[in-house]
Amino acid sequence: MGQIVMRLGSIAKCMWLLAAGGLMTAAPSLAQSVPNTPQAISAGDYRTKAEQYALARRAFEEVTSAYWNAIAEKRRVRNAKRRGKDQIELNDYVLTQPPVYQGPPRPVDPASPDREPPPEQRKPDIPVIADFLRAAVEQFRFVPERPESEIAFKRAYAQVAVAAGLTRDQIVRIYAFETGGNGSYDAQAGLTPPRPNARAISPAVGYNQLLSTNSIGLLAEHGDKFVNALRQKAKELTGDPKAAMEQKIEALRRMIAFSRTVPNVWNEHDILAKTTAGGLGIHAAVLDRDIGPLLQTQKLLDSVLFARRNGYKSPLTAAELEMMNFTGDGNGLDMVLMPASLRQQVPTANFFQQTGYERNPIARRTGLVAALFAAIETKMDEASQSQGAKDLAAVF
Repeated sequence: MGQIVMRLGSIAKCMWLLAAGGLMTAAPSLAQSVPNTPQAISAGDYRTKAEQYALARRAFEEVTSAYWNAIAEKRRVRNAKRRGKDQIELNDYVLTQPPVYQGPPRPVDPASPDREPPPEQRKPDIPVIADFLRAAVEQFRFVPERPESEIAFKRAYAQVAVAAGLTRDQIVRIYAFETGGNGSYDAQAGLTPPRPNARAISPAVGYNQLLSTNSIGLLAEHGDKFVNALRQKAKELTGDPKAAMEQKIEALRRMIAFSRTVPNVWNEHDILAKTTAGGLGIHAAVLDRDIGPLLQTQKLLDSVLFARRNGYKSPLTAAELEMMNFTGDGNGLDMVLMPASLRQQVPTANFFQQTGYERNPIARRTGLVAALFAAIETKMDEASQSQGAKDLAAVF
């Protein structure tokens, strides 16, 4: 605990120095954190301005690093207190918003031929459904069986969800939040709704926007359960449909075996998802009319069971369950368990990694936990009026 106090003291000192120099403000806007447009200057001023910019950026990055280290340390303290059944209090959270750079812009080197900074290297494209399908065939000889209609997939999903103990309210409102109320079973983040020059912003696919890392983790943890579910279906089939189901089961078994080639932890699954063809291919299972609903349901069911194991016995509201789906079970439950008085004071940054927070416009915009809950409820209310959400509700 003493280390946290010392670190927070260091943060406060650095933030005061930066603020006094006009180099930093605390606000949850990512747009403000991006350096201003590079400034063209004379050759005589370039060195001075470049040094000023470098100094400001180093100071800001030091403050930012200290801030997110303090977030992580506070989280470890809360986890330890929760394991020990100790009460979590306001001072167990970082109560300031993440620092935002407001220093001088990066100057433009006048010696540059076009007086513009060198272009940033373009990040590799995020894989899309075509990539998942191609890898599934190549790595596992698996082609997902698509539903004959969107309603057919919704019906299959509802049946699996109800059997698992999830409610219509949870399923429909989470679908509304994650997809905007009209998402298809094969909707990918950034590509829905379709628009010119759209690019995927994430491998997240489907009604609950499962990541490819989720797909690997779910197969590693619950693959045998999924195989048994398909075997029960196979018992009711004959002829070609039965043969097709048996082939699907064998492909699923190959995917499960691949998912278990690494330890059953998120970071290892993430490496498989992002660096291997097998990791790409596994994600195609989300599109299958039989396997997809199992994966989507299990992701939410795992959160419900996690809450129960950690002492939360009341039924989770749709917003509470989405908070766990949205930020991860541990962080989400931390917010669910938080008293209303603390929700009004604790920044949302406490429940994210730095990169996740910076990519998350809702978390940045809302700023505080109470506002994040309110934003989720509002989006659920509005998107539940969309036709896709109404169709999902109707199949129950």
